[in-house]
Amino acid sequence: MAARVLAAGGLLALVVAVAVVLLLNNGGRQERGPLNRDVPVERDVEPAVTERRLDDRRMELTIESAALGATTRVRLLLPKGWSREADRTWPVLWLLHGGFDSYTSWTSRTDVDDLTEDTGVIVVMPDGGRCGSYSDWWNGGSGGPPRWATYHLKELLPLLEKRYRAGGRRAVAGYSMGGQGAMLYAAEGHFQAAASFSGAVHILAPGVPQAVMAGTTFGCPGTDWKRVWGDPDEQRAVWRAHNPYDQAERLRGVRLVVASGTAELWEDPAEHLAGKAGRAFAARLGELGIEVETHFYRGRHDHAHWQRELRRAYPTLMRAIGARRGSARAG
Repeated sequence: MAARVLAAGGLLALVVAVAVVLLLNNGGRQERGPLNRDVPVERDVEPAVTERRLDDRRMELTIESAALGATTRVRLLLPKGWSREADRTWPVLWLLHGGFDSYTSWTSRTDVDDLTEDTGVIVVMPDGGRCGSYSDWWNGGSGGPPRWATYHLKELLPLLEKRYRAGGRRAVAGYSMGGQGAMLYAAEGHFQAAASFSGAVHILAPGVPQAVMAGTTFGCPGTDWKRVWGDPDEQRAVWRAHNPYDQAERLRGVRLVVASGTAELWEDPAEHLAGKAGRAFAARLGELGIEVETHFYRGRHDHAHWQRELRRAYPTLMRAIGARRGSARAG
């Protein structure tokens, strides 16, 4: 039982340390102010959407999601020359945030604006919930909201293609919790390339279930951690269904990048666990004969390293979806 595992004093101390490290990562630089232009979008189909143009490239969408049973937001970085009336589409890069962060984290805490400025690609940064885990929650076996995967893949993705000229060539990348999401969504067949930076790509590796429990408990007060996937022993099949390590076979044919730090436990508990999970996941892919580009380095669980790793992986991701700097090719 998970409760018995949590009772182990040394491991519990590790788990608390992981939660504290992740919570401390919530700081960051401030974003540029919006232009304060709210534009209602036609409500002919669900979900209902409101647009807000923040600057020349940034657009923020507020979406009434049936899958979430709530209103949520997504930030877009639009390529030069983009127009909803264009007779072409653009390839798409999804960037998923980590636990306790939000849809604004990539633009507020990395240089993704500069990185993508001269590439003909639509960048999509959706909210994934502070503890959403890019999953449809188990909720005691009853299902129901929040259904993050359903929202992202069955509501948001088609919406972007219908209204915002998003094409069918897509890459996805994420850090920490978002690294897990990137691999899970790629395993569903929606992306040609996927990258995980310090990702939770083996959620059943030693110490990781306890980190998930503590992260939900400390990071989302009042939320029962079992709502996400249930108990890791009693609902083992549910955990495996959301574990990139166990779903690795379904990633065959996807261009993959896995990167994480190799910090010691005492240096950075979160990155220590992420590094072990990343190596195990890469080894599993190797056993299956699935090609993966890896980068394991001395580093911590922070945005400075994730910005660097996105820059390192960016050419690989763009080649996979037919985009390149200065590209005017359709998606």
